[in-house]
Amino acid sequence: MNWCARAAGLPPFLPATVAALDRLAPIAVPEGTVLFRPGETVKGFVIVLRGRVEVYLTGLSGREILLYEVAPGQSCVQSTLGLMGGEDYSGEAVAREQCEVVLIPREIFLRFMDGDPAFRNFVFAAFAARLQSMMHLLDRVAFQRVETRLAACLLARAEGGAVNATHAEIAVQIGTAREVVSRRLDALARRGIVALSRGQVRIIDAQALTEIAALPG
Repeated sequence: MNWCARAAGLPPFLPATVAALDRLAPIAVPEGTVLFRPGETVKGFVIVLRGRVEVYLTGLSGREILLYEVAPGQSCVQSTLGLMGGEDYSGEAVAREQCEVVLIPREIFLRFMDGDPAFRNFVFAAFAARLQSMMHLLDRVAFQRVETRLAACLLARAEGGAVNATHAEIAVQIGTAREVVSRRLDALARRGIVALSRGQVRIIDAQALTEIAALPG
């Protein structure tokens, strides 16, 4: 199958590691598929070859927050925690578009960690980068104003000057309630910064949004 040769972000592993990895068949994952849920046992280490997976955490109130996204060449910190620390999944992973992934079973993963320094460094580097991004998320949610997070989200998600997402989906992205997002978007619309329609936020004044996104906490 030789999927290692086309996988983004993989370092040069030992030949025996590459041969073993290439014997694992990539899996097609349809859009909307739930890859894991809270409380499930981690079965293996996932490498995303194509598509995008989003990992969410749900509170007791039922409100969700987007923890991180897994793009091609990246890995999932929840899977790494489960494989190395024995913890079950605490979040939920959803394929947000058609994906292709490879699942490295636990026993093979642990063998690579012991026997291939390049593989071990890849896992630890990805783990560290993901933890750093989650620290940034914690900083934004804890210390940045909702307006700042909302403006930054709209600018980052815009395609062709518009964000195609519901208020509830945007709320998950920035870690707040849908009602809060609706009120803030209405305020931006009244100022002429955005225009609202069903399932879409069109950016009218990108410069004003950029200034809001740059405001201190």
